[in-house]
Amino acid sequence: MGEGDFMFHSIKDIIVTSAERYGTDDAFRYKIGPKSIEAKTYAQVREDSEHFSLALEELGETGSHIAVTGATSYSWIITYFGVVNSGSVAVPLDASLPAADVCELLDRADVTTFVYDELRKDVAELAREACPKIKHYISMQKGASDDEALSLWEIVNRQQGGCDIAPDPDALCTIMFTSGTTGKSKGVMLTQRNLAENATCMDVGVEAHSVTLSVLPIHHAFCLSVDILMGLSLGLVICINDSLMRVVKNIKLFEPDICLMVPLMIETIAKKLEEVQGLPKKLVKMQVFGKRFYRIYSGGAYLNPDYIELLGKYGIEIVEGYGMTECSPIISMNLPGNSKLGSVGMLMPNCEAKIVDEEIWVRGSSVMQGYYHMPQETAETLEDGWLKTGDLGYVDEDGFLFLTGRKKNLIITKNGENVSPEELENIIGSERIVQEILVREREGLIEAEIFPDYAYAEKKHIKDVQAALQEIIDTYNRTAAPYKKVHSLIVRETEFDKTTSKKIKRF
Repeated sequence: MGEGDFMFHSIKDIIVTSAERYGTDDAFRYKIGPKSIEAKTYAQVREDSEHFSLALEELGETGSHIAVTGATSYSWIITYFGVVNSGSVAVPLDASLPAADVCELLDRADVTTFVYDELRKDVAELAREACPKIKHYISMQKGASDDEALSLWEIVNRQQGGCDIAPDPDALCTIMFTSGTTGKSKGVMLTQRNLAENATCMDVGVEAHSVTLSVLPIHHAFCLSVDILMGLSLGLVICINDSLMRVVKNIKLFEPDICLMVPLMIETIAKKLEEVQGLPKKLVKMQVFGKRFYRIYSGGAYLNPDYIELLGKYGIEIVEGYGMTECSPIISMNLPGNSKLGSVGMLMPNCEAKIVDEEIWVRGSSVMQGYYHMPQETAETLEDGWLKTGDLGYVDEDGFLFLTGRKKNLIITKNGENVSPEELENIIGSERIVQEILVREREGLIEAEIFPDYAYAEKKHIKDVQAALQEIIDTYNRTAAPYKKVHSLIVRETEFDKTTSKKIKRF
């Protein structure tokens, strides 16, 4: 299939067409016990989601803002599709946030129906007092509706027939809150077209019926767009991972071909592989990944190229991309057979870029409408249809995009020189003993704060961790430009605070 052969313009198109193409094939598989797997077909996804659309119509909520929170589950997915395919607006919320924070987002997004996982019953309880706009509460697990909440499956299963609403491709369909490393989270407004075209405009070289394991939180655009929307458009079997603690176990159970991960997960796997160096690579691959696994799609943060090479030795290809929620989310992607080490790939076919004062600006059909009820922030980020990404970088002569840092993290030294902390973090952070690193400005000079890998230090009999880290800094300083030298080092006992997408909070 060539470019655009399978490009869809609305999420409803993806669901309807994939149900027609792959009707009785498995769309989702998930565990219902330690080793028991249940499956749902493409036809069931369409039917169940359309029945939820009808249930919303019955509640008088078509066109309203409907929030959903919980771990990745078939119920979550049916809720999301039932909402957006009825012309309503889905507000996916982070299931790991404190209840008060979730309630603040429910209020800010003008939510009138709240669908929740029983694990977050605390949010529903608090929302009853804190969120007067909410008219309906729907529980994903409740067997029967009661005064407290409606039962999702009870209201879905009593519907009959299909839902013939055809959403406008340019209508708002999702408000997705960013978990920024600084400042208040913003509600990114994405349309049907934004999400559907982003997920289907590029041929990513994956065969129908390939098996993928979904391990990232589903409220993230990266997971929702690539694992779910792209996965369904390609006719994949999407397996749901039930816990980050069991990723490796579940790889063995579901036997996926491919998986989408953030660099933190890839690093964890790479460190496990380091421990078995010396054993035959084929045997190790079988033990850790099973016989089918061959590719990881990486995004969400910088990935040390060493890991790409290390996993390559085990026959596992890492394909790196780049994006942001504001762009639904993919901006560029390396492709099998068309990639460049160190780059974040070529621009998506529906996206163009320009560099303005080293900052990457992008334009195309995946760029958001703006931030919900935040006109000032929208005006600062969007200019004549161009999205200012806040990322610094360049495009090389072959059209590959390279990132060099974040604009707002730039350090301005006493001499007026610009230093990208990410550049230093990537160099120093490539040392095995450095688990996490943050580089910042302190009184006009550069300081590095490091959380070392204490387990590795112990294994290698490194008694003085501070001295070992100082030696790494000294080695770096010998060849660094004078204004990029690190002048002080802080060694942490504990991990850094992180956002829910596992990025270190900078301020």
